[in-house]
Amino acid sequence: MAGAVESRLAELGLTLPAVVPPLASYQPAVQSGVYVYTSGQLPMVDGKLAVTGKVGAEVTPDEAKELAKTCALNALAAVKSVAGDLDRIERVVKVVGFVASASDFTGQPAVINGASELLGAVLGDKGVHARSAVGVAVLPLDAPVEVEVQVELVEA
Repeated sequence: MAGAVESRLAELGLTLPAVVPPLASYQPAVQSGVYVYTSGQLPMVDGKLAVTGKVGAEVTPDEAKELAKTCALNALAAVKSVAGDLDRIERVVKVVGFVASASDFTGQPAVINGASELLGAVLGDKGVHARSAVGVAVLPLDAPVEVEVQVELVEA
């Protein structure tokens, strides 16, 4: 039976995806005490990137914002893989978003709002977090966006 968080995802028309397998030598998420740290999550859907390229060039800011939502969904899947249940999330502590940016693109915060807004819609006040939005030259697989998340869990 789905918990409250996964029921909220369903209400929003979203499904928690399978955990994206690592592209290299790392784990999708690790737990340390009451914290779960995800690795950077790319906007993978069914094992592939739907879009590649730089935001502000091949990828529009609106497309990138949607991709950031996908990254956040993948991060929630990674959290669940170690926490066992998304209802254990006490709060999202920090989100770090990376945007592969054209040299003149400065809208990184608006792109990463896609991840932040999704976490807020799914988790309510528990989804409010600190955040960084960073422009970078290139990301793995030429992804436009990458998001990592740190959450605090209720002790089991």
